[in-house]
Amino acid sequence: MSKSLIKIVFHLDLPAPTLVKGSDLTKAVCNRRVKLDKRRRQAGNLQSFIRKEPILVISGVLAVLSCLAVPPSAAYLGYLNWRTLALLFCMMAIVAGASGAGMFEWISRKITGGITDQRKLSRALMLLCFVLAMFITNDVTLVTVVPLTMLLMRGAAERTLILTLVQETIAANLGSMVTPFGNPQNLYLSSFYGIDTGRFLQLMLPYALLSLGLLLLQSFLIPKGSVPAGGDESEVERMQVQTGSWALYGVLFAGAVLAVLRILSIWLVLLAVTVVLLIHNRQALRRVNYSLLLTFVFFFILIGNLGNISEIRSAILSVLQGHELLVSVLASQVVSNVPAAILLSGFTPEGELLVVGTNLGGLGTLIASMASIITFQLYAGRRNAQTVRYFGEFTLWNFLDLAALLLLAWLLQWVSVLPG
Repeated sequence: MSKSLIKIVFHLDLPAPTLVKGSDLTKAVCNRRVKLDKRRRQAGNLQSFIRKEPILVISGVLAVLSCLAVPPSAAYLGYLNWRTLALLFCMMAIVAGASGAGMFEWISRKITGGITDQRKLSRALMLLCFVLAMFITNDVTLVTVVPLTMLLMRGAAERTLILTLVQETIAANLGSMVTPFGNPQNLYLSSFYGIDTGRFLQLMLPYALLSLGLLLLQSFLIPKGSVPAGGDESEVERMQVQTGSWALYGVLFAGAVLAVLRILSIWLVLLAVTVVLLIHNRQALRRVNYSLLLTFVFFFILIGNLGNISEIRSAILSVLQGHELLVSVLASQVVSNVPAAILLSGFTPEGELLVVGTNLGGLGTLIASMASIITFQLYAGRRNAQTVRYFGEFTLWNFLDLAALLLLAWLLQWVSVLPG
């Protein structure tokens, strides 16, 4: 090596190499692996959260994007329908408390106890879903009844079980449309448009009667045959010891209904529910679906901001005007009926058509009503579940019932019972 080259090398002023002990190297590698594992877990948790709460994530992203066009201000507080949020919280908290006390499972077991013919059992469970959903919402009804159904019908053929679960899901979605507090979109729309309970019942009664007729006809698809006796009577008897708290939840529920009817102040009911559950059952407050409440907040912000963008507002109005029923049904097939109700309400005064459209729109695709996903997930967790067959039966009967109810809606519009 030449002297000049040696000089260049020595004048590079490179850091001296350091010797790494074996233990230090191992520790460094382990630390790096720990960091990588932590990042993978975080990424996995994020993906899991997105899969679990897609509507919440999408609504949040859209709300944030809309804030870029309409900068946040004090006017945002006016976007929120505080009455709806308070009503929704009260209903969810009360139902969570009553459900945790075993109230609905006890009722379900008492009603179905002793029925050994699978057609009669399937029909009883379907009717139970239809009635319960009017008062405790469609999703809570299915969370309660579907596991019980899979237990009671464990000896039935798989297609029989699938048809029963599909009928229960349709029954819960259609039963929930009857009352202003049967599902979240009814709570919101009745409050937003000021539809009183008498008019609401009058509006939805024809659809409820046709729905009940369709469900009873479809129950004949279930073959007759004996099934294993379901339910453990000793368990049913043990659950009666919790009835002491049922009266409390009954009083709170009555208060919430009176708030829906605008007889009691919702803020008084909210205070009572919060204080009572903080003292009596904090677990019920933890089981409230806060993701749904936050989804409502995001959609309120999105609607408020879109309403302030004249081009978007004009485009939505041009599509929606005169086609409120059909647009709300179609929108529900894609984004689910609760988001569809919130989004479209900001652009039309035709609240009654939205009530009908978003309730009928709960039929159709699997995501048209988030309650339908509950049944599918519970069934999919069953050993040897035939999910493709379930999806096929679900889609077929949902769209057939939707077509029949849409025909009734257009007939009622034609004879001017409905606006539009």
